[in-house]
Amino acid sequence: MKFALFACAASPVAIAALTVAAPAMAQSTTDVAEAAVDVNEAAIIVTARRREERLVDVPVAVTTLSGAQLEQRGAIDLTDIAQSTPNTTLESSRGTNSTLSAFIRGVGQQDPVSGFEQGVGIYLDDVYLNRPQGAVLDIYDVERVEVLRGPQGTLYGRNTIGGAVKYVTKRLPDEFALKAKATYGSYNQLDGVLTASAPINDLLRVGASVAKLTRDGFGKNITTGKENYDKDVFGARGTIELGGYGQPVLLRISGDYTHDKSNPRGGHRLIQGTSPDGDILPDVFDTAGAIDDPEQDVEAWGLAMHASIDLSDALTFKSITAWRVDHSATPIDFDASPIVDLDVPAFYDNEQLSQEFQLAYDNGGALQGIVGFYWLDANADTYFDSRLYTYLPDTMLTGHTNAQVDTKTYAIFADLTYDLTEQLSLSLGGRYTWDKRIADIYKANYVFGGSGAFSDPEGDLFSVDTDFAGSAEFKKFTPRVSLSYQPNPDHNVYASYSQGFKGGGFDPRGAGSKANDLDEDDVLSDAEIATYLGFDPEVVDSYEVGYKGNLAGGALYLATALFRMDYSDIQIPGSVPCTGTGGVQTFCGVVSNAGKARLQGVEVEANARLGRDLMASGDRLNLSGALGYIDAKFKKYETLIGGKTVDVAKYRYIQNTPEWTGSATLAYSTPAGAGDLAMSTTWSYRSKTHQFEYPNPYIDQDGYGLWDASIVYSAPGDRWSIGLHGKNLLDKEYITSGYSYIAQDATTGQPVLNDDGNPIPTLGQEGTLTAFYGNPRQVFVTATLRF
Repeated sequence: MKFALFACAASPVAIAALTVAAPAMAQSTTDVAEAAVDVNEAAIIVTARRREERLVDVPVAVTTLSGAQLEQRGAIDLTDIAQSTPNTTLESSRGTNSTLSAFIRGVGQQDPVSGFEQGVGIYLDDVYLNRPQGAVLDIYDVERVEVLRGPQGTLYGRNTIGGAVKYVTKRLPDEFALKAKATYGSYNQLDGVLTASAPINDLLRVGASVAKLTRDGFGKNITTGKENYDKDVFGARGTIELGGYGQPVLLRISGDYTHDKSNPRGGHRLIQGTSPDGDILPDVFDTAGAIDDPEQDVEAWGLAMHASIDLSDALTFKSITAWRVDHSATPIDFDASPIVDLDVPAFYDNEQLSQEFQLAYDNGGALQGIVGFYWLDANADTYFDSRLYTYLPDTMLTGHTNAQVDTKTYAIFADLTYDLTEQLSLSLGGRYTWDKRIADIYKANYVFGGSGAFSDPEGDLFSVDTDFAGSAEFKKFTPRVSLSYQPNPDHNVYASYSQGFKGGGFDPRGAGSKANDLDEDDVLSDAEIATYLGFDPEVVDSYEVGYKGNLAGGALYLATALFRMDYSDIQIPGSVPCTGTGGVQTFCGVVSNAGKARLQGVEVEANARLGRDLMASGDRLNLSGALGYIDAKFKKYETLIGGKTVDVAKYRYIQNTPEWTGSATLAYSTPAGAGDLAMSTTWSYRSKTHQFEYPNPYIDQDGYGLWDASIVYSAPGDRWSIGLHGKNLLDKEYITSGYSYIAQDATTGQPVLNDDGNPIPTLGQEGTLTAFYGNPRQVFVTATLRF
């Protein structure tokens, strides 16, 4: 384990839930009313370019939601953000409660095992979360969430090829604050958060919080008797701030701890198995998976330090030091039946230490900019057994994987903006990234038991498929340029080009016995990488033209963006049935650098204040919405069929990328006695979504809409408030992810059926076609007291 004086550990479930140690200044009822009607976004201040700017001034496609807006809407966790953000998918990964799958404009990564970098960067207070475990952040006392679409790298610590999600927490106030919040709702949801902070003197402030978040399951595991889709999270955090509030130095040190003891999240079988135990259950939130080994347990802890020093009126130096650790023990029943047909007990261990330095310049003149340095040292370990016990009578077959894929990276970056005239600005940016992947991968087959790390007896080692150690380096310069024209402060027309890059790596589940003689000190050439379990980097060239404007005297805010992205060497990891050494049926990884794709579309976001002349004094009515369209197509996708290379691009799909996304929110607030009453309702829509790159009519989700609504009363001075919230009020059933191990046509990807019209299993006897669903209808009441 690495040690650092100051560092940060990401919470594996609700890291944001712990940010309640940074409580806000008490909101006024006016703040709550403005949150309800989504006040003019042109006046919102964001830090998308690492400096404070009005949203209308930023030549980047960015969606921002304030903490007040999220609280008023009853947002539960980070995945709720995607409902009102165009061309964005944020969801809990299949079989997990807290691992995030994120896609923006068709770019992302849904495989959470070590070795695969994420396509969308998740940032907590400017700290990049290197692994997806624990990135489903709960929403509590957040200042705002910003979603930046398109490649990021000239402004941010880690290069991200698809976009970035910035979770910004609130500063400690300079006066005593105490906040208690309780929630009760459907499925016996019971949440409690207690936050306190106080100034010690004019320079020093301290804060601390505890949070307990619980909920019964949406369904049951009919085999083990446990709740399914339940929640049981405890978190605690402490923060110390020194300086700030007009002082030239701000130092913020924080520590957090999270423990998630929720039950395993079991999937729903979509096809009838070959035995009576393989029935399709009537409730999609019920499961029959029998695996309960190891006991589900997710734990994390860490430290962080942010330092900011004003060197002069024009120069600011910042340092961000972070350390995070998380450990997950999880049992995954792929086939979701009581039979041990395809069961995977697993451990995930992640640790990272990172350092970022920034030097920002802004003297109020024509030149502003930032230069920075970023360094990351991260370890990601994946350890699991793949149990295939039904192949031979009374014989346990286990494919074992023990993979450690470490990342060492550093980068220098810069982004400068120069005002050519009072209306015309030019921004130039660049980044040089150096990545090194170091892999140690062991893959073996056991009979009559498993690896010995789990509850099953240790089996007999039958064969070794992979015993690999090696490394690879990836280097890339990526530029960015944008031109922005503002005829006046209320309008901004811009055009930009940026390039994104994601380094290659090694498949932690790959079988490659011919690579077993390498040593981790052997650095592979580009030509050798694919031979030795590896895959190449991917690159995207992004072009964007946009407009942002504050119209009708401030009554309407409008933002539009047209984009095109040329995406090459796309990394598509997967797992397939394979024959291991000695002829044993087992489970292997396969990664494709799938040629080329074209991603192009349009995004529109608007916010209108309605009926100002017709409303009574103090009343406010607002309509806001977002619309995203993307034409996402593979232009080249080569694969081997019958010993020949065949381009199957016309039969493949960009996964987790619906063609249409949209939302509309109508909000109204009015004085009620001495307080304020705020009401809002939101309708969101997503068109058909493909879970994988090949078509699968069983788990591909047709278009659907969700309806949410909230009503909140805030007392005078906002000393207390009470809110009633409804999520998915029409109780729509919709698939968010799934597992599929069935035979498919090599060219079209369509499922191959047997004579009975059922899919043919490719791994296990029962067949694995399992779906995970979004949350059902939830109604809950939240009460908040502030002192």
